[in-house]
Amino acid sequence: MTVLETIRKKTSEGLKQLAILIDPDKTDDRRLEQIAEMAAASGVDYFFVGGSLLINNRMDECIRILKQTGNIPVILFPGNTLQMSWKADAILFLSLISGRNAEMLIGRHVVAAPYLKLSPLEVIPTGYMLIESGRPTAVSYMSNSDPIPSDKDDIAMCTAMAGEMLGLQLIFMDAGSGALNPVSQQMISQVKQSIGVPLVLGGGIRTPESAAAAAAAGADLLVIGNAVEKDPYLIQSISRALKNL
Repeated sequence: MTVLETIRKKTSEGLKQLAILIDPDKTDDRRLEQIAEMAAASGVDYFFVGGSLLINNRMDECIRILKQTGNIPVILFPGNTLQMSWKADAILFLSLISGRNAEMLIGRHVVAAPYLKLSPLEVIPTGYMLIESGRPTAVSYMSNSDPIPSDKDDIAMCTAMAGEMLGLQLIFMDAGSGALNPVSQQMISQVKQSIGVPLVLGGGIRTPESAAAAAAAGADLLVIGNAVEKDPYLIQSISRALKNL
């Protein structure tokens, strides 16, 4: 079963899924091993690997450490076309549908396509939507695009619908790394009700309670990054909260 088929199957069964986002530049080998062991013990579904800007060339080593601990699929969540590795299982082929920067909608995809065609990676077409979170984030700066205002549920809903109609297989709403505020439960609910593909959510989720609230509102797959980098034990409590829904 492919990664996308697994996400779809769990979504159809009403199971809430959890991904841990790893930025190779922010996590040393010892902390990576700790996070991987905690994730395996807690039943985490996926690892996402990537960042807005990587400078230390640790992608392959990071994936190797994650894979040696268990069977959790490793999915690339690239900030640019340089963040690729054949050692991963899949890649989110992100089209930034919330912005109007043509490079992020299709330009960089044209550059990456021949490489991905030759690679063993499973390519997952993903509609990526940045949501305003109370302060500028690295993603909005690096992508040179404005996020959807946090109170414009109708814009988020219509953007997600358009992404699905274009054939994108996942919709990923993200408040961004270091977000002050997570995506509102009302926006999550409205977007989820408007689409038939799985809804991925990230940014600003720091507690089991906020994770459970986002999942209850309609998010199918939660992505936790910064909070876990600071406290790996959050993996256990957030995983437990999702399983208790």
